[in-house]
Amino acid sequence: MRKPDLTKKRLHPFLKAALIAFIFIFAVVGYGIHWAFFDMGRLPDGEFLTEETSPDGQYTVKMYVANGGATTSYAVRGELVFNEKNGKSKNIYWNYREETAHIVWKDKDTVVINGKELDVPKDTFDFRNQ
Repeated sequence: MRKPDLTKKRLHPFLKAALIAFIFIFAVVGYGIHWAFFDMGRLPDGEFLTEETSPDGQYTVKMYVANGGATTSYAVRGELVFNEKNGKSKNIYWNYREETAHIVWKDKDTVVINGKELDVPKDTFDFRNQ
């Protein structure tokens, strides 16, 4: 009679399925929280403040102020517009408790918005992640 090999331990199929389900649910909930609270693509539009074009004309930064209502303060949103890509844009700046925007281009790829230096198009500033 052959002895069972006890050196290899395997998960019970039910435990394996439960572990996979837990990981899947955790990932979905994590993505949902990120989407609802931290996704810069879901920021409010706001009212236009100002804009500045980069020295080489490749980018334009447009700034908007968003009124959060009676219970929250104003916030400033900065949008980077790709002038050479048919005006596509992405949010690169979001700061709470601001009502004005000061934009200075240091060079063709570096912009300073209200004292925060960003290397466009890869950098972003979001007060929620600081």
